Amino acid sequence: MKKYIMLFALASACIGSQAQQALWGASQIVSPEIHPDHTVTFRLAAPKAVKVQVTGDFLPTQKVQTPFGEFDAPGAADLVEKDGVWEYTTPAPLSPELYSYTLLVDGLKINDPSNVHRIRDVQSVTDVFIIPGERADLYKINDVPHGTVSKVWYNSPTLGMDRRLTVYTPAGYETSGKRYPVFYLLHGMGGDENAWTELGRASQILDNLIAQGKAEPMIVVMTNGNADLQAAPGESNLGFAAPTLQLPKTMEGSFEQHFPEVVKFIDKNYRTIKAKKARAIAGLSMGGFHSMHISKQYPDMFDYVGLFSAAIMPDKKVKSPVYDDIEGKLKTQFDKKPALYWIAIGDKDFLYNANTEYRKMLDDNGYKYAYYETPDGHIWKNWRIYLTEFAPKLFKK
Repeated sequence: MKKYIMLFALASACIGSQAQQALWGASQIVSPEIHPDHTVTFRLAAPKAVKVQVTGDFLPTQKVQTPFGEFDAPGAADLVEKDGVWEYTTPAPLSPELYSYTLLVDGLKINDPSNVHRIRDVQSVTDVFIIPGERADLYKINDVPHGTVSKVWYNSPTLGMDRRLTVYTPAGYETSGKRYPVFYLLHGMGGDENAWTELGRASQILDNLIAQGKAEPMIVVMTNGNADLQAAPGESNLGFAAPTLQLPKTMEGSFEQHFPEVVKFIDKNYRTIKAKKARAIAGLSMGGFHSMHISKQYPDMFDYVGLFSAAIMPDKKVKSPVYDDIEGKLKTQFDKKPALYWIAIGDKDFLYNANTEYRKMLDDNGYKYAYYETPDGHIWKNWRIYLTEFAPKLFKK
């Protein structure tokens, strides 16, 4: 008996030690602090710092040059120091939205040690907060029935590997016995199968839209669009390899050619409605490129197509049967009269001109599509908006 008492005491001591260790790292500073008027205060204890700034997508943008061209990037605001604590409060209330930010301490970018809520986008890790209200309430976890998000592995003979999907099934799927339409939702360059749930708030958006009766209950399949990878960084046989945009087999036809394997796997393992009228595909940037080319390559597969800030045409150096006779394949696709072909882009997006040229080609041929334009550039703020607009248009009877 004494032996068991000693073991219990040791276990309790270990648990207590771990709990104390977690408490040692706790911050006494509140940051960000969202005030009732929706202004926000950022704070950092850095008594030896010379200059502290905050940079985030709630600030006015500035032009920056990158290897991929000129982009609008968030500006920076100075924090003011008092007794070793630096502080900045936004001069005006922030509009409802999911915002991201980081801190700059003497030029070194760091995460806010007082905020445990952060997300990764390729190589960037940023802190996040939500200003509630309006559309941003769709990004919150509200008191509604919730769907299930699963990480599922499938085999791709075309790509020669097991690969991972993120699959959202709507509330009640497990017990309803019903069959559901399927929405394939694709990420951008450098993203992965986690991007739409972590950065795009896809599961929250679908939960809330379905609960409000604005969207049909549907299965949402989020693939990994990088044809050379099994899964997201740190979650495959590559171990903790660094995320990168410079990946092989990117936008060169492999992902599009293997896509019927994804549809076949989902139809076999989930209660789907196996028909064109019950399938949609959409994606952002590279995912929009994939959505365009997959939907024209397999014109009997998808009745709903969404291009979110899409890259359009392949690099002229790329040779793949997927990109042969693009105009002929588009004619076949539009002759079959898709239920919805939806194009959305921000007016400051670096792909704006390419989308304008593509729309002109569609107009010249009399191909019907819907168009939705927003302010801002190539950013997740827009892509979340597009998902909230596109999903309610799907599978209407």
